[in-house]
Amino acid sequence: MRRIIWGMSLAHLGPEQSILLVVDIQEALLGSIHEIDRVVARSAFLIRIATLLEVPIVATEQNPSRMGGTELTLAKLIPPAFPKMTFSVCGSPEARAAIEATGRQQAILVGIETHICISQTAHDLLAQDFEVVVCPDAVSARSLDRHKLGMERLRDAGAVPAHTESVAYEWVKSADNPRFREALRIVKEYP
Repeated sequence: MRRIIWGMSLAHLGPEQSILLVVDIQEALLGSIHEIDRVVARSAFLIRIATLLEVPIVATEQNPSRMGGTELTLAKLIPPAFPKMTFSVCGSPEARAAIEATGRQQAILVGIETHICISQTAHDLLAQDFEVVVCPDAVSARSLDRHKLGMERLRDAGAVPAHTESVAYEWVKSADNPRFREALRIVKEYP
């Protein structure tokens, strides 16, 4: 039986309600991920927009003693990542505490892999009444079919797919926003 919590009726995203989760974009995993350059670039874009708009960022690394740290360009843009052994971010007590400390209920997910860590994290968050958005342009897996099937399952479960640029513009809301010009500059850096 399919359980839809928020479905397609997700309210507009707001920077004051959102948290960005950067999941396991680690050096050791990069070589095997489909279109990893896209994932890194689009994740960097959304991280920079989140930082500009003061959206909290929680990052994780899967078994970092074995899998290494976060991809270097992203590591410079985010707070230190929380290590985890579970596939879901919610299985890390430190990451879970950081998420809860924000008091926010909209979770935006980027990272790898779509059908494993992103999927399990989204399902756990949905079960805890979070509004969950997964950015298909900033997530991937070892093959395109794994990514596509992962996204289909996430959508069926109630997670909302949204392009990173769509998320950015929802956070900014208006060209009257005092940070719009800087956000637009970032948008132009990531075509």
